Amino acid sequence: MPDKAVLLFELAKLGLSLAAILGVAWLVARLRLGNDVRLRDEGEAGELARAALCGFEPTEIALDRAGIGALARDPSGRVMLLRRHGAQFAARMLDTHAFARLDRNFLTVGTDDASFGTVTLDLGDRAQHWASSLRRLGA
Repeated sequence: MPDKAVLLFELAKLGLSLAAILGVAWLVARLRLGNDVRLRDEGEAGELARAALCGFEPTEIALDRAGIGALARDPSGRVMLLRRHGAQFAARMLDTHAFARLDRNFLTVGTDDASFGTVTLDLGDRAQHWASSLRRLGA
């Protein structure tokens, strides 16, 4: 039978390990790491668009139904694509419609920046409107 000191030492190690695990879990929750980041509304998408490009003031926003991305247009007709990138959102200006494809309520949009990739947005009945408006951009 193990010695009482060894047993107490093993129990102390177990207690400290459990406390460390709970401490890391608390820290992760406090820092909001690993959250499923989504756009809550058009206002949040507008704020992100303004933060991404100085002077960009969105007047029309199409938000994906799942909140994974959005399209924003300013008064001069420039269009910005917002998409989820890890735990944040990334933005790119669209200068061509060559990377846009419509499939019913889904609009797949990309840029000539291969590292940015493409995103498929569920825009509902607004998808066709946005797809046709993207055709005004260069080819």
